[in-house]
Amino acid sequence: MRTQVAIVGGGPSGLLLAQLLHLQGISSVVLERKTKDYVLGRIRAGVLEVGLVDQLRAAGVGERLDADGITHDGTVISYGDEQIRIDFAAHTDQTVTVYGQTEVTRDLYAAREEMGGAFVFDVENVEIKDADTDQPYLTYQKDGTGHRIDCDYVAGCDGFHGVSRQSIPTDKRKEFEKVYPFGWLGILSETPPVHEELIYASSDAGFALCSMRNANLSRYYIQCAMDDDVRNWSDDAFWDALRRRIPAEHAEMLVTGPSIEKSIAPLRSFVCEPMQWGRLFLCGDAAHIVPPTGAKGLNTAASDVHYLSQALIAHYKDGDNSGIEGYSQKALARVWKAERFSWWMTSLLHRFPDQKEFDIKMQQADVAFLRDNANAQAVLAQNYVGLPY
Repeated sequence: MRTQVAIVGGGPSGLLLAQLLHLQGISSVVLERKTKDYVLGRIRAGVLEVGLVDQLRAAGVGERLDADGITHDGTVISYGDEQIRIDFAAHTDQTVTVYGQTEVTRDLYAAREEMGGAFVFDVENVEIKDADTDQPYLTYQKDGTGHRIDCDYVAGCDGFHGVSRQSIPTDKRKEFEKVYPFGWLGILSETPPVHEELIYASSDAGFALCSMRNANLSRYYIQCAMDDDVRNWSDDAFWDALRRRIPAEHAEMLVTGPSIEKSIAPLRSFVCEPMQWGRLFLCGDAAHIVPPTGAKGLNTAASDVHYLSQALIAHYKDGDNSGIEGYSQKALARVWKAERFSWWMTSLLHRFPDQKEFDIKMQQADVAFLRDNANAQAVLAQNYVGLPY
């Protein structure tokens, strides 16, 4: 098989890249090691920055997003019972949209199927070959049979555990990582959200997040030990813990119900430099991970897709290689700012096992500064709605 861009990974970043390239007449093949149903079954993020929303519309997949997405022009930060509302619209004249990553992926799959784009699911033993030459190619196995794809470029959109980053020689890449000493226990429940906006809550009992997918589907998280097990948590135990961590007025309004999904996610900050090697480019979790506190995971992947799609379009349309040559530098400049914001939000709102009284006082002072300073609120709002591309 021959294509212009081989895309490893059939999640939202790989699919969005394929769609944007297709609309400019650039061919691609998407390889995915799991089934389509498996990919669509993954429960992921649900807060979309304005930049990602604009890209989805440009990719022709904004119809359901515009119909079903929930526009938020602010969020709530609480510390104990004290609440600070961050007004995105007032500080930035922009908003975010609540629309589940699963739905984004579903829309992108539908668009690619409609245009007849090439997928290969259930692939095994993917190898990226000769990426540092002008004739890269991929090999993989499907149903026990070996296959080869020749291409001009390879986009590695296959996540943290994928083959793409590992295909860059260890002496050509450097990895930066911080592993946090806790995780997030999350549940999905068919209940109305406790509040019309997201609540990021810090308390003596630990962190909690009240989020949503729609008017009758809520997503809640509480901080837990990194070695905890979901089997240790009944639904009732989760709801009791959540009530203790959010402001009393919201705890009284909380509607509970059986969980339809329950899982624990570890938290880490991770960046790989550079994000390209020869004709191999990394996008999204293949290159960087953020703790979910700042809602930056999918959104930072989307900024990678923007830079890479624009670079490839300029190459094929105008013979301009400056975007390709500068992809890693441009992407990383924004990645590190997203990493900083996510790290700061995580440090501000969580309880750490080794925290001393001084550290608690510093958190309280940081929250007080945020409460009393409009400029500090503006900085949070600017980062949350998404830094410009």
